[in-house]
Amino acid sequence: MTDYAKLFRLDGKHALVIGAGSGIGRESALALSAHGAQVTCADRDLAAAESTASTRDLTIAGELGAPDISAYQLDILDDDAIIRAAAELDPVDVLVFTAATNVRKRILDYTNDEFDRVVSLNLRASFQLIRAFGKQMAERGSGSIIGFSSIRGTTVEPGQSVYAATKAGLVQLLRTAAAELGPSGVRANAIAPGVVETPLTAQIKANPAWYDAYAQKGALSRWAQPSELAGAVVYLASDASSFVTGSVLAVDGGWTAVDGRFDPPN
Repeated sequence: MTDYAKLFRLDGKHALVIGAGSGIGRESALALSAHGAQVTCADRDLAAAESTASTRDLTIAGELGAPDISAYQLDILDDDAIIRAAAELDPVDVLVFTAATNVRKRILDYTNDEFDRVVSLNLRASFQLIRAFGKQMAERGSGSIIGFSSIRGTTVEPGQSVYAATKAGLVQLLRTAAAELGPSGVRANAIAPGVVETPLTAQIKANPAWYDAYAQKGALSRWAQPSELAGAVVYLASDASSFVTGSVLAVDGGWTAVDGRFDPPN
């Protein structure tokens, strides 16, 4: 009989969170740890990763047998660094990657260097992470890969071309991973956030009209906090989603469900 009280527990699992130094990655790492996982907080900024690792509730961290949470410096634009991490770290049961960048420009204004920068981090690095850690998971016969797409993977606006293309591409990359690695017991899913207050969206928050327009687009009429994405990560990492793979979980406050910004009269 299934013990539903433990459905979301991650005891005995090792989760690697890429981009754990801030925003959604930081909250994901803390949530996974709170549910019993051993967590490695990986980030290009080691000090930021260490800050996340040291934030965990001291009463939890001090308990006998509490899972370990540690920091690891990792630049995912460096292929060799990814390969080295896969060899150095304890076997990874849950891979979460949140790191992304965006250059908000119209297509005709984009430079080749800007295109390469966005694609390299948002898509190519994801490809390398899936290959390095997915291979190990497949060899062990289990694992969960969780990547962060976006509402921009399905809905676009002017100035979001390359970012949107990478987020749509990531969905298809994860679906293919689900198809190829599924027979080996590995699941792969995407989370598609709406507007979330993170360092990546600081430019929008600084413009009140832009910020308010985005807030009103969703059904909940507000922005999300990074912590509101953590539940989706725990779900996809845990046995609660044991039959979920190749899926896109929208955590967007109803953004992609609501048609337009005008509320017509009855």
